[in-house]
This record gives sequence, C-alpha cells and structure tokens, in this order.
Amino acid sequence: MLQAAKSAADSTSTLGPARVGTGRSLLLTESHQPTAGPPSLIDRLSLRERELVLRQGRRKVLNRGQTLFSQGARHDGIFLIESGRIRVFYTSPQGREITLAYWHIGNFVGGPEVFDTGVHQWSGVAATNAAVVHLPGRELRSLVAEVPNLAIGLIEGLSFKGKCYSALAQMLGTRSITQRLAHLLLQLVDLYGVDDADGKVIAVAFTHADIAHLVGATRQWVTISLRRMQEKRIVQTRRSQIVVCRPDILEEMRGHATD
Repeated sequence: MLQAAKSAADSTSTLGPARVGTGRSLLLTESHQPTAGPPSLIDRLSLRERELVLRQGRRKVLNRGQTLFSQGARHDGIFLIESGRIRVFYTSPQGREITLAYWHIGNFVGGPEVFDTGVHQWSGVAATNAAVVHLPGRELRSLVAEVPNLAIGLIEGLSFKGKCYSALAQMLGTRSITQRLAHLLLQLVDLYGVDDADGKVIAVAFTHADIAHLVGATRQWVTISLRRMQEKRIVQTRRSQIVVCRPDILEEMRGHATD
C-alpha cells in the first residue's frame, strides 16, 4: 500500500484503507459555500479492489511549486491526489493565467480525457508539498472493465468537474471583479477561517498573485483592492495572511458591488 512521505506532504492523510479522505475543493462558483469535492475516487472500492487499483499506479512526490502536468503536453491517464493540494490553471496565448480550481486529497486531476492520449488542456502544479498516484490511460481502461465501482467514481468525478467549470465560466462572465474578490474572501474564510481577536484569519497563505488568478484580475489590482479594504477596516493584512474583520460588508459587496 502506498504511504505518504512525511517529507513530501503537509497532510498525514493517505489513500490507504484506514483513511480515505474526501477533500473540499476551492472553486470560484456562484454558490455562497465552498464546494465540497466529489466522493473520493476509491471511496466505494473494497479493500481488494483498492489494492488492485493502487498496484497499477505510479507514485510521484512533488515539492511546492513543482509542475505535475503542462498545458499542451502529452496526456496519459489521471493523477489521484494522495496528499497536499494541486492547483489547475489555464494559460491564454497572451500568457494570462486563470485558476480553475484547487483540488485536495481523494480528488483526481489530469482530465478531461482519462483513457486516450491527447494533450493537456490546462496545467497542474503543486500548491503545497504533495504526493499523487499516476494511473496511466491503458491501465485505467483495463481497471474500469474489471472494477465497475471505479468506473462509477470516474463518471461522478468528471460530472462534478464539468458542473464546476461551467459555474466558473458563469461567475467570470456575470460578476464584477470586486464581487468575485469579496466572494472569494468569504469562501476562504469558510474553508480556512480561524477565530482571531480581530475577526477570522485565513489560515492558509494565498499570495496576491494566487488571488488574482482565481478572480481573473491582475496582481496589482488585488493589492490595491485589499489596501482599500484595509483602510475601511474590512480586512487586515499580516504578511502572508489575511484577516477578515467585517464579513457582513463583504456579503454586501458580493451581491451589489460594481467595478
């Protein structure tokens, strides 16, 4: 059974039989709550089936910032996240990035093709130290014929991703940048908020560039907007952390703001 290396992951959860985790996924959607991920790809599998699937996989350990797959590169199969977080993003011909999602333990990345060998439509990079299990397309095709529950898990995961990316397109097309920023900050509080004397600390570090990639803005715009929010005491910035002091005002901004 594959085990997560302590030196390579910021989480102790693994995909072994005793601890199969389902991660909550950070996506910019119309929902006012963070998007819970689909059931773990191997949640529904028996111990024998799980061992069979993982035995076909090739484990890869990534340091934070390391590329897992690149847009336009040859595609082969999927990557099952064993620990850490993977950011997937699209890069325009002009070099502008838009983050599609952050995926967590139990999610898989590398689609939308899962069997065939095409090219990647977007890129994946380790947002933290991470470990993944690579299931090549040929082996995966054989496995789904032998393990029907794996096929169901793949269908559920692809359906979930399709809905999320559709919702992302709607959000980017119908909401102002200011609304998207307010919405994202509230999502981050729901996912990572920790009580603080001044409000809620977002306990996971996101750089201004990270936030810009999520809301479809420039890093400079995010920096200026957060500075204005700090002047109004809506948020506080402490080095790499953000404290949300007035979530009620962010709620108003999420629904009514204009650029």
